[in-house]
Amino acid sequence: MNQLDRYVAATLLGAIGLVMAVLLVLGVLFTFIDEQGSIGVGHYTMGEALIFSLLNVPRFALNAFPAGVLIGAMLGVGALARTHELTAMRAGGMSKWRLSITTLGCGVVLLLLGLAVGEFLAPRLEQLADERRALARYNNLSLLGAGGAWVRDGNLIVNIARRDGVREFGGMWVYELNSDGRIGALAHAERASNEARKSWQLSDYALSRFSGDRVTAQREQVHELKSAASAGFLQLANVHPAELSLGALHRAIRYLRSNELDDRRYRLAFWSGVARSAAIPVAVLFALPFGFGSLRTAGSGARSTLGLVVGLVYFFLQRTVESGAVVFNLDPLLLAWLPTALLAGVTVTLLLRTR
Repeated sequence: MNQLDRYVAATLLGAIGLVMAVLLVLGVLFTFIDEQGSIGVGHYTMGEALIFSLLNVPRFALNAFPAGVLIGAMLGVGALARTHELTAMRAGGMSKWRLSITTLGCGVVLLLLGLAVGEFLAPRLEQLADERRALARYNNLSLLGAGGAWVRDGNLIVNIARRDGVREFGGMWVYELNSDGRIGALAHAERASNEARKSWQLSDYALSRFSGDRVTAQREQVHELKSAASAGFLQLANVHPAELSLGALHRAIRYLRSNELDDRRYRLAFWSGVARSAAIPVAVLFALPFGFGSLRTAGSGARSTLGLVVGLVYFFLQRTVESGAVVFNLDPLLLAWLPTALLAGVTVTLLLRTR
């Protein structure tokens, strides 16, 4: 990478960073305003609302990333075009394909950054934010209303009514199925903790086992239950698939398939996340042809508007496709890539028509 490549990359990444900073400040403000109605419930204070808003910044950044990248790339390319620097680069022998490679490299850097935030930062901070708010507003956290969270693991069906902490649960029911699919045993525990992987520590454990027309009862102060339905997976039952990391979605899909359960929503969320990540480099590359076309001398307002419009069109198309895949039982893999493929097709067409 020579000095011109580094200059172009610095200009694009700087413009994108500035746009994202503005969007994140607005995101924190809107989230904080939205939380005002919950202040005063339980121990939920103004400070807790501010902490909740700040902890949700990475998630908001991921949601705003496509639009922010488009707007920032438009502004960065516009800055180079208005000062005729792009024209000078072309006159100096730097082809549009060389510029495309440099622009695409910026997109790859942003792609890796987005994956790091989505895999390691956003889910953990979002979970921490939800737990802090729930524990401040209520004594414990109910899962999915009165029905609780239901998870199947082989011949076991686990139901938990509430979550008291990260790995502390209360009101656990365990249903054990026979080979014929009927309930062979029913157990209840007042409290459950999942400190060890694939192992639960159940307190005040009561078991009723059915054998023909007889029922045998068993009580234990502490009982160890072997199950792959860990606390981490039970938390998935309380989170929308779109809010999970790609790694968590992959583990959930494997778990659901191994238990012959419906995994369509998780497969759709997984492939949609992969496709949205792949769209980031394409979004940066999309701005390059407008540095040579009719918008070469346009102002920042026109470029911002175009970037915002394209970003919104991509966002709503992605949402429409995701809803259609669930409602009409269509192939998640094909539909998840449709908006990104359309954006890539338009980008390549514009580049080929650029002189």
